[in-house]
Amino acid sequence: MSIQVADIPLDPPVLLAPMAGITDLPFRRLVASFGAGLVVSEMVASQEMVQARPGVRERAALGLDDQATAVQLAGRDPRWMAEAARMVEGLGARIIDINMGCPARKVTGGMSGSALMRDPDRALRLIEAVVGAVRVPVTLKMRLGWDEGMLNAPDLAARAESAGVRLITIHGRTRCQFYSGRADWAAIRAVKQAVAVPVIANGDIVDATSAGAALAASGADGVMVGRGAQGRPWVLAQIAARLADRPQPDAPVGGAFAGMVAQHCEASLTFYGRALGLRVFRKHLGWYMDEAATDPGLRRTILTERDPARVLALLPEALDGHGERVAA
Repeated sequence: MSIQVADIPLDPPVLLAPMAGITDLPFRRLVASFGAGLVVSEMVASQEMVQARPGVRERAALGLDDQATAVQLAGRDPRWMAEAARMVEGLGARIIDINMGCPARKVTGGMSGSALMRDPDRALRLIEAVVGAVRVPVTLKMRLGWDEGMLNAPDLAARAESAGVRLITIHGRTRCQFYSGRADWAAIRAVKQAVAVPVIANGDIVDATSAGAALAASGADGVMVGRGAQGRPWVLAQIAARLADRPQPDAPVGGAFAGMVAQHCEASLTFYGRALGLRVFRKHLGWYMDEAATDPGLRRTILTERDPARVLALLPEALDGHGERVAA
C-alpha cells in the first residue's frame, strides 16, 4: 500500500501530523526512524519565517539528509506565503503543506488556518501563489468546513486540485468543533469523490484498529496520526504494518524504551541548547511517563528538575514500568 505525491512515494501512506510545539526536528526524526511515509513540521507562520522572527526558522529546520519531510506554512497573504515557500524549498523541503485546518483562535483571528475555509477565493489565491513559487509538490490540510452550516471541503478540495495541489488531508471535524466529539471519517468520503489526487484521513486515529476504520469509512488513500503519536513514536510503524498485513513491530520496553527516550532528550538538548531543550522536551517526558505509569512523586521530580544530566540519570528508574504495561 503506497501513494505518490508527484514523483515522491509515500510508503507507507501513514503520515505524522503537524502539531505546534511538538513535531520539531528531533521528534520528526524519531518517528521517521520507526517508519512513516511522511513527517510534517509544526505550523510555521509565513511572514515570521521570512522576517526571521526568533524561533520560527528552528521550527522549519529540516536536516538536508532527511527524506519524506514536509514543512507546513500558514498565513493569509499570498506574497508572504510565496516567499516563505521559496525559502523552505531552499532549506531542503521536499514537500510544502498549506495549513487551512488550524482551529486556534489566535490563528483564525488573523484570517489564517481554518478561517480560510470561510473565504474560498482568498484560500485559492494563497494556493496559487505557493504552487507558482516552488518546484516541489504542494499539499493542503484542512477540515470538513467552518461549521455544520458550511461543510465546503469537497468544493475547496476540487478548486485546490485544479490549482496544482498534489495531496489533500482532511481532519474529520469542523473548525467550530475544535477537537470535541468524534471525527466524522465518513464525511471525508465526499472529498475523496471530488478529487483525483490522494486524500488522507485525519482525526482520532491512534492505532491500527482506528486507522483501518477510518480508511473503511472515508475511502481515503492513507491516514495521518497526530495526538496518537504523543509518547508513542512507534505507533505509525505499527499502523503501517497492520495496513500491509504484516506482523506489527513491538513497542520498545524496559531498557530499550528508556534508551529511546534518552536519545530523544539528547537530540532536543543538542537542537535547542541544554536549558531550552529540556524545557521543550518536558511535554514529551510527560507523555513517556504516562506510557510507563511512572510513580507520581518521581514524575514531579523529573518534570521540575532543571539539570539535564540529572533528568537523564533518573530515566531508567522512571520508565522501567513500560515493559510491564505493554506486557499487560
